[in-house]
Amino acid sequence: MDAKYEVVIWWSKEDDCYLAEVPELPGCIADGESLPEVAAAIEEEIKLWIDVNRERGIAIPEPKGRLMYA
Repeated sequence: MDAKYEVVIWWSKEDDCYLAEVPELPGCIADGESLPEVAAAIEEEIKLWIDVNRERGIAIPEPKGRLMYA
């Protein structure tokens, strides 16, 4: 993938799997049973998110890298 967005991955005890989200791409979320699985799933989800929003004429944010939190 060309764009490098920050991806946040955590273990969800409630869902019994890893969850990943891309804060810069609202609604871009994936899950997986292992870290490699969730990493592959979120990469695919990022591509899909960008393709769908590009088709809809929605601006794609430039990746900012690591986001700073308060």
